[in-house]
Amino acid sequence: MLSVYVPLGTTLERITVEPGSLPPEEAVWIDMVTPTVQEDKMVEKLLGIAVPTREEMQEIEVSSRLYVENGARYMTATLMCRSDTATPKTTPVTFILSGHKLATVRYDDPRPFAIVEHKLARSCPAKVNGELVLMDLLDAVIDRSADILERIGAEVDQISHSIFEPEEEVEPPSYKDVLKALGRKGDLTSKVRESLVSIGRLLLFLANEAEGMKWPKDARAHLQSMRRDTASLSDHATYLANKITFLLDAMLGVVNLEQNAIIKIFSIAAVIFMPPTLVASIYGMNFHKGMIELEWDFGYPFALILMVLAAVLPIVYFKWKKWL
Repeated sequence: MLSVYVPLGTTLERITVEPGSLPPEEAVWIDMVTPTVQEDKMVEKLLGIAVPTREEMQEIEVSSRLYVENGARYMTATLMCRSDTATPKTTPVTFILSGHKLATVRYDDPRPFAIVEHKLARSCPAKVNGELVLMDLLDAVIDRSADILERIGAEVDQISHSIFEPEEEVEPPSYKDVLKALGRKGDLTSKVRESLVSIGRLLLFLANEAEGMKWPKDARAHLQSMRRDTASLSDHATYLANKITFLLDAMLGVVNLEQNAIIKIFSIAAVIFMPPTLVASIYGMNFHKGMIELEWDFGYPFALILMVLAAVLPIVYFKWKKWL
C-alpha cells in the first residue's frame, strides 16, 4: 500500500495512491507498506532514488543500513511491533531522505507511525517537510520504547514481590507461570534494547549528516537530545535485563530449596522406618528354635513396642541435632 501526505494549511492530509496513478509532487512524506514492484517504480521515478528490497533491509551490517546514495540518505532501523500482544516482534523500517521529502518502507505496522499520522493530521508546522516528519517519527519511536520499558519494569516488580514477599490472602502463582512470565519479559526487553541500539546508530549517522544537509541549530540540538534519551533508555533496558536474570536465578533457587526440603523429608522417613522394618523382618523369620519370643505370651506386644521405640528414637535424635 502506498500513502502520501500532503500539506494542507496547518495539517498533513493523507492520500492513498491508487494503482496506476502518480503520487502528487507536493507530497512531503511517502509511506510504503509492503510495497509492490509497481509502487517501488513510482516512488523511484518521483524521488529519483532506489527503494531497497526487504532482503536488503534485513541486512545487519551498518554499511548496508546507513549510507548515502545519489544524494539521498538511507537509514534502516529495527522497530518494535505488537509489543502489547503475547507475540512481540521486531521489524526493519527504512527511512529515506531525498531533498526535503521523506520516504518510509516497512512491512509491518509499528505503533509510532499511527501516532505521528494522527498528530500531523491535527496540527503541523506551516512549512512542514520530510526532515520534520522524520524527527517526529524518531521522537515517537523513542517515547514508545520508554513506555514499553516502564511497563516491563512495573510488571517485573510485581513478579519480584510475588516471589520474595507473597501476600498471605492471595494465592501465589505457580513456579511455571512465574518462569514463563519472566521469560516473556526478558524476550521483550531484549527486543526493545535491539531497537534502541539501531535507533542510536541511526541518530549518530543523522547527526553527522545534519551539517551537510544544512539543518538549523535547534534541529541538531534536538538530535543530540534524542541521542542522550536513547543512550539512557538502552542503559535502563540493560538494567531490566540484569534484574530479570537475577529473578530467574532466584526463582530457580527457591525451586531447588523446596525440592531439597521434599527430598530431606523422604530421606528422614526412610531412616525412621528402617529400624522398625529390621525388627519386623527379624521376628517375621519364624525360626522356632532359638527364638524364645515366639513362645512368649507377651512376644507380640514386645515386638510392637520395640518397633515404636526404634522409630521414635531416631526422631528424638534428629530433633536434638536440629535436623528437623
